[in-house]
Amino acid sequence: MKMKYAMAGLALLAGLSAVSALAQAPKPERVTGVIGKVDGHTVMAKSAKGDVLKLNLADKVMVVRVEKATLADIKDGEFIGSGAMPQPDGTQKAVEVHIFPEAMRGTGEGFRPWTQPGSTMTNGTVGATVTAVSGPVITVKYKGGEQKIDVPPGTPIVKYVIGELSDLKAGAKFAVLAALKQPDGSFNASRINVGP
Repeated sequence: MKMKYAMAGLALLAGLSAVSALAQAPKPERVTGVIGKVDGHTVMAKSAKGDVLKLNLADKVMVVRVEKATLADIKDGEFIGSGAMPQPDGTQKAVEVHIFPEAMRGTGEGFRPWTQPGSTMTNGTVGATVTAVSGPVITVKYKGGEQKIDVPPGTPIVKYVIGELSDLKAGAKFAVLAALKQPDGSFNASRINVGP
């Protein structure tokens, strides 16, 4: 009988330890700033708030160069992402648009809430671009649906280009969209965007 209680106690402790470990697992964070120094897979940087950051890049880190683009660079069949604000007519008014390279097709595909209150993110394939009196509207299709994205003049548009470690240079702006904070305060990153 004592053995049964002991085993039950051990099982309960193991379960609590697992829950505790899950509770302590780091949540991905968005980290942005300016690169100060690069040493192999270690990047020392300053955050957008001025804090000193240490980034530990994965052995097979994906470096993505961010380059300025225009609406003319968005072609039917391309995979894009757009942060937007919902409009009364059911369209989404773009806040920014990202054009993905073919190697990143499928990244974050779908329609979901975004970082700003009330905003949305739509990642999918461009089905059609229609230029109307009110401006260009892009139909973005994803698994389970589609959204019409109104892209007003002046909307920031960028394209992602697969880069290399050598693209990480002192003074360059960077963004890590899913950095994992470590106990020593540094961040682990498997992907880093660099550019404007």
